[in-house]
Amino acid sequence: MSKVKIKSALVSVFNKDGLEPIIKKLSDLGVELYSTGGTQSFIEDLGAEVTAVENVTDYPAIFGGRVKTLHPKIFGGILYRRGLDSDEKEKGTHEIPAIDLVIVDLYPFEETVASGASEADIIEKIDIGGIALIRAAAKNFKDVLIVSSRKYYGDLLELLEKGGGETEISDRKLFSARAFDTSSNYDSAIFNYMNEDKQVPSIKISAADGKVLRYGENPHQKGIFYPNDKPYFNQIHGKEISYNNLVDIEAAIQLISEFKGETAFGILKHNNACGISKGSNVADAYKKAFAADTTSAFGGVLISNKEIDKEAASAMNDLFFEILIAPSFSPEALEVLKTKKNRILLELNREWEGKTVFKSMLNGVLAQDYDSKTDAKDDLKTVTKTAPTNTEVEDLIFASKVCKHSKSNTIVLVKDQQMVASGVGQTSRVDALEHAIQKARNFGFDLNGAVMASDAFFPFPDCVEIAHKAGITAVIQPGGSVKDQLSIDYCDDNGLAMVFTGTRHFKH
Repeated sequence: MSKVKIKSALVSVFNKDGLEPIIKKLSDLGVELYSTGGTQSFIEDLGAEVTAVENVTDYPAIFGGRVKTLHPKIFGGILYRRGLDSDEKEKGTHEIPAIDLVIVDLYPFEETVASGASEADIIEKIDIGGIALIRAAAKNFKDVLIVSSRKYYGDLLELLEKGGGETEISDRKLFSARAFDTSSNYDSAIFNYMNEDKQVPSIKISAADGKVLRYGENPHQKGIFYPNDKPYFNQIHGKEISYNNLVDIEAAIQLISEFKGETAFGILKHNNACGISKGSNVADAYKKAFAADTTSAFGGVLISNKEIDKEAASAMNDLFFEILIAPSFSPEALEVLKTKKNRILLELNREWEGKTVFKSMLNGVLAQDYDSKTDAKDDLKTVTKTAPTNTEVEDLIFASKVCKHSKSNTIVLVKDQQMVASGVGQTSRVDALEHAIQKARNFGFDLNGAVMASDAFFPFPDCVEIAHKAGITAVIQPGGSVKDQLSIDYCDDNGLAMVFTGTRHFKH
């Protein structure tokens, strides 16, 4: 049948927020209510009539409430097929009450995990009866309406008011789809918690509440963003964020996360840094980052790891840029920056947490650990006769951090804690280096005393030779080529310092 009149409802929810108007509406419609535990008490406190589940099943809640609704009289009332003679006969024989509407709000498993609760508390928040009720009612959508989360209370109330307690098959099927979305997301969260050490070679990715974007990477492609429940930023100004914006925002947050406890500013274009620098303050760091490539900065994504003050805002305000990200903005800075209505301003909520990286591949999925390794002083092994100076070591570490977040093949040139140029995404490491050198010269940088970082080893000495002739005095690279000695020999013959890290940082 298409239309079904709701005559009875089972209500079993963890969170009671927003439930009151639903209960009052159901009572006004003369719907018989069944419930148990805290939900039953809530309904009674509203002055509505409600029948305890225990009075239907003749069985009490047991094991501290772990088993309450799991009973044939409850699930039979949900699952029996209306109008099927055999089901109707069994329903009468076993005195099973019909249940036309099921309202569930599950135990907050993900929230409990996020809170840092003990394993015992987390396990107790794995809902059993609620999930079973959802699946049963969703399966029998031809006869039963399932409301699987409090986020759908508004839709239910509208449905009850519009139909006077009657629902259409299209409504019930929609709510059924939502219910299986709820249950699959819930089970995925539980699996991922239990499989934290990845002993089961399986992935479960469940993303709810997707946001439809204007388009994907290009205007002819559709795009949807599925955020998690812990957003990295709040948008405080500007136009709608696009697909490409989101890709650049992630790259920017990942890059700036390498510079904790320091004042750093980055400018990115197409996921790569076209400028990044440390500074005495945010304005100083911005000016140095901008100087590295005043052309590519146009339309770029800017990020700071310190509050944007009026001085910094004024320094960058004349530049056209898409996005500015920072942990906070002073009121005076916002007054300056908001003069451009489409300019996107994002306030960072939390630091980057790199865990697992997924990539669609051949209609399947590739998964790997996030590259959380940051090269540090203790990782450096000097392989040349000349050791880098303290200043060069600091610049080498800076260059390595930027290199890690640039597309391969990549070469990064740094001097005095300022990236002076990079060559990224090249098919040849030599091309990447020559591009970086030419770019540095185009923007007026003196490379004498600069350092060079490479994301992978040098199979030949050509790169260190080109770098030396450009004025570069120190090199950082992973090492590991069977011909490492050729590059070492060239450095020793020409007074260059070179260190190996032992860690490659390819990024594709």
